[in-house]
Amino acid sequence: MRLGVNIDHIAYLRETRGINDPDPLEAIFIAKRSGANQITIHLREDRRHIHDNDLYRIIESSFLPVNVECANTKEMIDIMCKFKPHRVTLVPEKRNEVTTEGGLLVGNHLLNSIESLYKKNIDLSLFIDPTQESVEKSLELSNKLGIKLGIELHTGKYANLSLMLDSNLSRTHNSIKEFDISRDKLKESLEIEINNLVSISKFSSKEGLHVYAGHGLNYINVSKIAQIQEIEELNIGQSIIARAIFVGLEQAIKDMKSLIC
Repeated sequence: MRLGVNIDHIAYLRETRGINDPDPLEAIFIAKRSGANQITIHLREDRRHIHDNDLYRIIESSFLPVNVECANTKEMIDIMCKFKPHRVTLVPEKRNEVTTEGGLLVGNHLLNSIESLYKKNIDLSLFIDPTQESVEKSLELSNKLGIKLGIELHTGKYANLSLMLDSNLSRTHNSIKEFDISRDKLKESLEIEINNLVSISKFSSKEGLHVYAGHGLNYINVSKIAQIQEIEELNIGQSIIARAIFVGLEQAIKDMKSLIC
């Protein structure tokens, strides 16, 4: 299984001080040396972490494929067509969200953007909720365009359930109120969500879509997702960068690779 390392949080740390350090560009060389298979970054409309200059320098310098997450706006599509990353993953985006909160609304409104990117020889992926409806709409687009699309399944619900069940999150100020339920109900809900991810992955792969996954995955919960054979790639960021504070980025990436291979 491939590992895409999301380095947004390195840029976020830089932006908290408004200076030029740490530079996310340095991370791409460490990631390659550590066995990562892809660099992932998210160019947000408000440029809260990755900036256009980061995008340019990373795409030009990276030996690894670069996957850029972005919103489906004319500005973003024009930028992607200009810089031509290896892959573009279209994601929903809200200005006030801390991180991407849900999957993309899939429909014909994406057709022009997908066509424009495909003409520039850019691979396409859609960040979607793990639902039958989202997959079927992604298949419709794939068939209309004659393009083999990728889908990245949003694993946020699975990750949040796992955190509330297997960590001390429920005892902190960041406790997730939606999942402040009994341990038995958490276990039941987690099992349902795992089975759903397995089912959706199998269906999507069988229908000819590339299947990726990501969001909230960490060193505790990643193993069960990595066991789903139909998932080709995981994109993981925050947990790797957080671990890197204590063990260094190279070791943090190697530790994650050891869990998913």
